[in-house]
This record gives sequence, structure tokens and C-alpha cells, in this order.
Amino acid sequence: MNRLDYSIVVPTTGRDSLRLLLEALETATGPRPREIVVVDDRRSGGELPLPDSSTPVHVVRSGGRGPAAARNAGWRHATGTWIAFLDDDVLVAADWPDRLAADLLVLPADTAASTARIEVPLPAHRRPTDDERGTAGLATARWITADMAYRRSALVAVDGFDERFPRAYREDADLALRVCLAGYAIASGQRVTVHPVRASGPLASVRAQRGNADNALMRRKYGAHWRRRIGERRGLLPRHALTTAAGAAGLAFGAAGRPREALACAAAWAALTGEFALRRIAPGPRTPREIGRMAVTSALIPPAACRHRISGELRHRRVTHPAPHALLFDRDDTLIVDVPYLADPAGVRPVPGATDALRLVRAAGIQLGVVSNQSGVARGLISPGQLAAVNDRVEELLGPFGTWQVCVHGEDDGCRCRKPAPAMVRRAAAELGVDIRRCVLIGDTGADVAAALSAGARAVLVPTTRTRPEEVRHARAAAMVASDLTEAVRMAMAGSS
Repeated sequence: MNRLDYSIVVPTTGRDSLRLLLEALETATGPRPREIVVVDDRRSGGELPLPDSSTPVHVVRSGGRGPAAARNAGWRHATGTWIAFLDDDVLVAADWPDRLAADLLVLPADTAASTARIEVPLPAHRRPTDDERGTAGLATARWITADMAYRRSALVAVDGFDERFPRAYREDADLALRVCLAGYAIASGQRVTVHPVRASGPLASVRAQRGNADNALMRRKYGAHWRRRIGERRGLLPRHALTTAAGAAGLAFGAAGRPREALACAAAWAALTGEFALRRIAPGPRTPREIGRMAVTSALIPPAACRHRISGELRHRRVTHPAPHALLFDRDDTLIVDVPYLADPAGVRPVPGATDALRLVRAAGIQLGVVSNQSGVARGLISPGQLAAVNDRVEELLGPFGTWQVCVHGEDDGCRCRKPAPAMVRRAAAELGVDIRRCVLIGDTGADVAAALSAGARAVLVPTTRTRPEEVRHARAAAMVASDLTEAVRMAMAGSS
């Protein structure tokens, strides 16, 4: 096995747990890192609790700009091929370097990162509190940088963390999503790292609502379905907005001297707030202190969440990101080897690289669709049932597509759907629920490019021996041209233009 070349980056605010982490790394077995870069993110500076170490420890100061900026300062200072990010309050195993090497040295070149398995120890003698359950959620987070290793080359390719995320929230998911959009994969490692529960104040859950401003940035960058793309369920903001609106309306009606309407709105606010509080109280220890805390914070959280979300939307209203929300594909000679007027599902053969390319797209949370001309039906060479059977076989081999748009008309039928007309592209975007400007159509003919551009989408041409030279020249000027499907997908995911 080759030796692992890596650096460790630890952002810190000077907590005592930093010393425990560095001492554990010093005594751990396995390949030693080139260096440990400790990034001091305190505004005031001062001494850090650093123990003696046989590994070079470099201290870099990032000026209190938050974990995204701190990690950027750290990896840009580090020199290893791999950058292992650790939080300053995690506990690593005695053989952590060995396990890290086992996770990283087997990865192929197109895999940019490896996540650890995070364990959060919860009290065994009682039910966990709301704060403890919140920390326990780190164990199921998809791309948490409490322990995550990236290839330095991948960090360079996407320019590291987005420093517009000012707190330890969403900056790690944003980086991972951009890495996936650039065509890389992220692997799940087998090493285990412990993230203890730390004490927090009584209003910690209210302060945590500041993350709604970061959610606004995620929505601006990745669209309305951004939670689905990072593997999360729908958030509570719509319910919080309803609760806040009911409370505000009750106050307004009361001030206007309309007691009946004020009472109705107050009742709605009380019902929504009470249900929210009960849902938070039920799984906890149900002590008087915890119940009181949940009652108070459940009333404060909805308006705080709405206020921070509005603030984030205003702050990030001009943010855009060129990465697509949906990739649309021509079928024949793009996804599958072209067999003229294919009627037999047994003849379906994916083009080389199609399976892996679509896997990357799905892993990034991008929606998929097919947009295909099938004039064989109009010519009587394929029956509608045979066409459906062939398309079903495509999905069996390549996985599901969110929409199928198929034109069965002939060239002289005068329909409005046949490519190069834009109708099918527009219908695909509408069915997927995405902005047409955030769609990319990948195909092998000038008709594919023309349909995409006239619909307002982008296009990538993957020429075959039957693609005319003038179609390639036009695509180079007005769209993008790729040598194969894999390159086309990577160009589209990266938002190239």
C-alpha cells in the first residue's frame, strides 16, 4: 500500500478540546500527516492550548470570519495531496490515521472526498434533550466536515468553501454539492469519529435560526429543490411563516379594535405554537426545566426563523450559480446506441459511460429527463407499445428519469413538438418544476441544440459520425461541444458556458 500524503486542518475558536484532539493525534497509530494546520478564528488572537507534537503544527489566523474562511485559510496553507478537516471538539480513535489511510488509498481519481462516520454519544440514563437531539443529527448529516477529507486538487478546482456562509451551517453541504457538480464523487469512509454534545444556553435553538439566512443563500444558488439535492427533508419554514402570520394578524386586529378576528388569529397562533412545543417536548426528558424551555423557545423560534430568512433573501438576492437544476437527454446515440426505428427492448445498449455519468448526476441531486423524436411511430415502423417497451428497458438499464417527452410525429406532420421546435424542452422543464434557464439538453444533432436554445435552455452537443460539420461549428459558437457523454455531463454539471 502506498503511503498516504495528507495534511490536517483544524479550525478553532480556542476551546480546551483542541488540546485533547492534538494529543490524540500525536499518540495515534498510522501514517503521520505532513503537518497540522491549526486555524485560529478568534478576532482577539492570543495563545492557543497547543501541546508538544512531533508533527509540525502551523498556526494560521483567519480573523474571526467563520469556519468557511478558516478552512480556506487552512487548506491553502497546507501542502498535502489530501486535506483532512477535523473540528476542534471531535474525538478521534487511537488508530484514526490507519483508518483514514484505508479509506483514502483505495479511492479512484474521480472521487474527491471521503466522509467519516460520526457518532454522537447520548445519555443512557434518560431521554436526550432538544439540544442533544440536535447534535445527534450530525450522525446522519450527509457531508459534515467534522471529519471529512478532500483531495487538494478538488478544492482548487472549485475554489474551496464559499465564505458567504458565515457560520458552521451549510458551508460543508455547499462545498460538497459544488464538488459533485464538477463531476467528482464523494465516498463514505469506514473510520469513526466521536462528536460530543456540548453545553448550550437556554436560547440556543432560537439563535440557531440564524441558519435560515444561509438557507436563503442555498436556495439562490441551487433552486427551490436544494434540500432534496443535499439529501434533506423539507424544512419547517412554511409552518413557521404561518404561525408568525397568525400572531401578527392577531396583534393587528387587536390594535384595530376588531376583537373577534383578533381572537380567531390568536387561537390559531396558540394551536400552532402549542403543537410545535408538544412535538419538541415529547421525545425529551420532560423535566420542568426542559418543558419550560421548550414552551418559551417554541414561541420565539417561528418569528426568528422568518426574520432571518427574509434577511438572507434580501442579502443574497443577486446571487446566482450556473449549475443546472435538470439535465435533459436525447435518447438515440446519446444515451443508447442508435438502432434505426428500434422496436425490440433486447436491442437497447447504453453508450459507454452512460451508467456512471447518470450516477454522478443523481448523486448531485440534479433531475433527469429524456427529450426524443420518434418518427417511427408515424411511419408505422414502431407501434406505441413497442416504443413504450423500449423506453422501459432504457430505464431498467440506466435508472429512472423524471420526465419523458417523446414526439411520435413525422417531419411533414406540422407538429409543434418535434425538435428543433422547443415545445418538448419546455414541457420537460415544467414537469420537473425547474426554471428553463437552469436546464441543459445533451444531444447529438443540431436539432437538439436548436430546441434547447430556442426554449431558453443551454445545450451540449456530443457529435457522432452522423453529426454534420456545420452543426458542430454552430454548437461551438452558441453552446458547448463534448467528446463523449461523460464529458458532456461534467461540463453541464459544472455550469460551463
